[in-house]
Amino acid sequence: MGRQKAKITYGQVDELDGLEYLNADYIEQTFSRHSHEGYCIGVISEGAQGFYHNGAEHLAPQNTIILVNADEIHTGYSATETGWSYRALYPLPQHFEQISQDLGQPEYGAPYFRQSVVKDDKLAASLRHLFNTLDHSEDTLLRETLIYTTLTQLVLKHGGSRLNIQPAKSSAQSLYLVKEFLDEYPQWPISLTELAALACMTPFSLVRAFKRQFGLPPHAYQIQARLRLARHMLKRGLSIKDAAAEAGFHDQSHFHRHFKSAMGITPGRYMKHV
Repeated sequence: MGRQKAKITYGQVDELDGLEYLNADYIEQTFSRHSHEGYCIGVISEGAQGFYHNGAEHLAPQNTIILVNADEIHTGYSATETGWSYRALYPLPQHFEQISQDLGQPEYGAPYFRQSVVKDDKLAASLRHLFNTLDHSEDTLLRETLIYTTLTQLVLKHGGSRLNIQPAKSSAQSLYLVKEFLDEYPQWPISLTELAALACMTPFSLVRAFKRQFGLPPHAYQIQARLRLARHMLKRGLSIKDAAAEAGFHDQSHFHRHFKSAMGITPGRYMKHV
């Protein structure tokens, strides 16, 4: 029986200047000492990884998070006979500097993560959700929101020093301007950065303030606005496929899933009733 080969897939996030991410299954891989231009934020999906970092050997078992700062020397190797699988994100220092700006703490700059391996089930779940979204969704607003919120969680919970977050500054007029745009153009593939510019706010501040004002973050509110538009189209006699596309859904299965979640019935059954 032949030796299994490693499976490696790279991706880029166009919304954030080509931010790179990785999906990898390694069996007998060994990485020599090396460094990355950006940070390495990885979550172990299966197996366990061993690595040298900051003058010591570390073990990262399943569901733990690996944190390596930019330009720091480290290695990597399998800590089990069956290898390891993990997902990794490689944000650059400027990505974190933007988050510090958004949090109202520009002097904080890019964080320094002191722990090489952390056990944080909630953040690990957020990272897995982010990677799954990057793999399967083309929803710009959702993708960018998840990147911002996940990296912000990482900084707030595991950055080298604590940030004193101030309440997001916003005006009702600015938030209603964003809401009106999403109501009027739900199908438009707008980004979080563009919505924030419309409100004259930072991206993370907009997410927090919008959710506090309307009960949902902008990307979730956009889904509801798209569902309203799609229902109107179904009532006018459009096919499910056409209604899904016209309302801005990525594909028919994406529309079906959200429609049933919100309405309790499938689009097909809804059409029979109306």
